[in-house]
Amino acid sequence: MKTRHLTLRLAVIVGACSTLSACLSSTPAWDHAFGNAVKQITALQTLNPDAAANTDTVAGVDGTAATAAQQNYGKSFMTPQPPTNVFTIGVSGGSGGGSGN
Repeated sequence: MKTRHLTLRLAVIVGACSTLSACLSSTPAWDHAFGNAVKQITALQTLNPDAAANTDTVAGVDGTAATAAQQNYGKSFMTPQPPTNVFTIGVSGGSGGGSGN
């Protein structure tokens, strides 16, 4: 009796698996295009794809000035400037254009 139930369950499982596998379709249309969207976006965001082949030196900033600028940029995050008091902007010590009698 127990083996009969086991055999019946096994037959149902095998039949269900074979029926469902007939519904399964592979995705060759998706597989061959997988990753093309990322490649296309990357290519669109690349300004000059042949930039690595350019051996001309960059003119404009020497190494010492560039190093100092980079260090100052890094220091600006470690010790930021104190905020300006907004109530003192535009306030002067002299008298304004009030009405005089």
